[in-house]
Amino acid sequence: MSHMSNYSNIIAPAPEAPRAPPSPPSPLDYDVVVILAAMLCALVCALGLNSMLQCVVRCTRRAVADPAGWVAHRRATAGLKREDVVALPVATYVASPAAAGCAICLSDFADGERIRVLPVCGHRFHVVCVDRWLVLHCSCPTCRRRLSSESVVGGHHHLQVMTAV
Repeated sequence: MSHMSNYSNIIAPAPEAPRAPPSPPSPLDYDVVVILAAMLCALVCALGLNSMLQCVVRCTRRAVADPAGWVAHRRATAGLKREDVVALPVATYVASPAAAGCAICLSDFADGERIRVLPVCGHRFHVVCVDRWLVLHCSCPTCRRRLSSESVVGGHHHLQVMTAV
């Protein structure tokens, strides 16, 4: 029997020691997390402010060092004058089997709709869409070729009928 009692001791599981319940996190842990989050936010804000200030300083230096060049550059990249935009040719779209559409609003042209044709490249857009674009930019929205007052003056100032192919 002694042999059997040794065998039962080997098979029987040992009693587990009682576990202590986990302690709740201390208020110090929450404080550390909040402080670290605030420091991270402050770092991001400081880096953003630094980038903005560097840009302002760079632009200011350029404007002070070469005011004529800076003004010329700003005018060259600014949009066209309203009267130049209005002077660009306008056509009436006539539907054809090949679908065509405005690259700005991404909708197709409808039969009889007024479209504006850019004289430099021949790209066509809805009048309202391209007028808004050209007041802010001086280039074609599709190919980015520059428009100037000279290209507008040389353009057609009358309504023409255009068939899309």
